Amino acid sequence: MRRYDLTAEMYDERYHEEQKAKYDAALRCISIDNAAILDLGCGTGLLFDNVAKRAEVVVGIDLAKKLLFKANVRSHKFGNVFTVQADADHLPFRSDFFGAVFAFTVLQNLPTPYRALLETTRVALSGAWITITGLKRKFSLQTLTSLLDKIDLRPSCIIDNKLLSCYVTVSLLDKRPVSAIDSCPNTFSKES
Repeated sequence: MRRYDLTAEMYDERYHEEQKAKYDAALRCISIDNAAILDLGCGTGLLFDNVAKRAEVVVGIDLAKKLLFKANVRSHKFGNVFTVQADADHLPFRSDFFGAVFAFTVLQNLPTPYRALLETTRVALSGAWITITGLKRKFSLQTLTSLLDKIDLRPSCIIDNKLLSCYVTVSLLDKRPVSAIDSCPNTFSKES
């Protein structure tokens, strides 16, 4: 958090092009029209420009105060974008609300990525698009997909572009419970 606050003034200049490439890659894989969107670790709110016009509402969260201040200033040009200072491990939102969640360049900064991913799936609707990136120098693709698998996120799209510093994964969240009959094809009813 302190490191990001120290670099807040140069964040956009330093990361804009790289972040934009990740956004473009992910947004080619999904539809976000009229969705409630959560930008987990929103930084200065660079994603807002790419999603606000298509979304019902966009909520950006971050812990770094100076980055969040810049995101809040950016949000004022939209009527549907809001910022909240929050911890990804303890999201202050009700369950089953967001239709899309983006976590760009966040996991490597979290003390408990698994806990944050659980919270991400908690606040997302069944059928929500979940985009998670893993910094290549911190995560192998196998480590990242194994972590996602632990929370039942199976990417439908993985972008491993040499120009990107992260793996970009896009998953469709399925929260439907599997009944015993559905999971066992050899079960017969009493009428059989």
